[in-house]
Amino acid sequence: MTAPVLPRARGPVSDAVLRRLTGSARFLPATASLGGCAPYGDDLQLALYVLYELHYRGFQGVPDALEWDPDLLRLRAGLEGRFLSALRDDTPCGGSAQDALMELMAEPSGGRGSASHFLLHRGELWQLREYAALRSLYHLKEADPQLWVVPRLIGRAKAGMVAVEYDEFGAGRSERIHARLYADLMTDLRLSTHYGAYLDTAPPAMLTLVTMMSLFGLHRARRGSLVGHFAAVEVASSPASARLADALRRCDAGPAAQRFYDEHVEADAVHEQLVRHEVVAGLLADEPELEDDVVFGIRATGLLEDRLTAHLTHAWSTGRSALLPAPNDQAG
Repeated sequence: MTAPVLPRARGPVSDAVLRRLTGSARFLPATASLGGCAPYGDDLQLALYVLYELHYRGFQGVPDALEWDPDLLRLRAGLEGRFLSALRDDTPCGGSAQDALMELMAEPSGGRGSASHFLLHRGELWQLREYAALRSLYHLKEADPQLWVVPRLIGRAKAGMVAVEYDEFGAGRSERIHARLYADLMTDLRLSTHYGAYLDTAPPAMLTLVTMMSLFGLHRARRGSLVGHFAAVEVASSPASARLADALRRCDAGPAAQRFYDEHVEADAVHEQLVRHEVVAGLLADEPELEDDVVFGIRATGLLEDRLTAHLTHAWSTGRSALLPAPNDQAG
């Protein structure tokens, strides 16, 4: 398994993290100095993304032992605090988990302004390629961040979560692992399938979605939020996947590209029921005090998806790329 290369720094905090990982610097910023670091900004989000990746595949040239380096973990906790505080301030609270899920089913955060609607009705092949490149930061490790929650669940919630994850990981067939299907999609779109290949091109609106998953998944205290996030993904996935599959067909993107989203139309319709009636309901039957956390996870996911949608549709509506400039024009 080839680990990705380290990205370019986007500010003093991410630069300090990258220099520490390569052994070219010893000291990291003090937690107290992070107050001016924008919680949704490039610098904080890239630093957090890189620190989380130490728990996944790591990076070329970075010692595995740094995964548990206490100084890096201390800095990560400070960055997480900034990010989580902003999410809590910006995410609507109140209501039940079922209310929040019903809001998703009505697609209030997607609607006609969603990226999938844009790509279905107006999207061109270059825009579909950009969308695929950005989403690869998650889809090439699809379901991995959510798997962290399994040891923290019991009973119905655990059984339902494992059932959904079993499908995500190919139901015992490696060629059907969803991350593998996404790599096939990228091949049809003439994109690099290397893990992390498009990190340098990803705007912070994309990074926030991926870091949120790891933030929720890696902390037992955030298990309710992770379940809410996962429910939000599964409930919203099937209709959006249908639109994306049709957009890819319209642009003649290739059979493997269409297959990924066609697979999700059917699979996620089933997963939605499992997540709603077994994972969410099972968790709240055992731990009803976590309902506010579940609601937070659902709505925080919608909030960050809305931010990404705004970035993508604003750029595309004006004929501009939604990607950051890259050294070698990977997605162009």
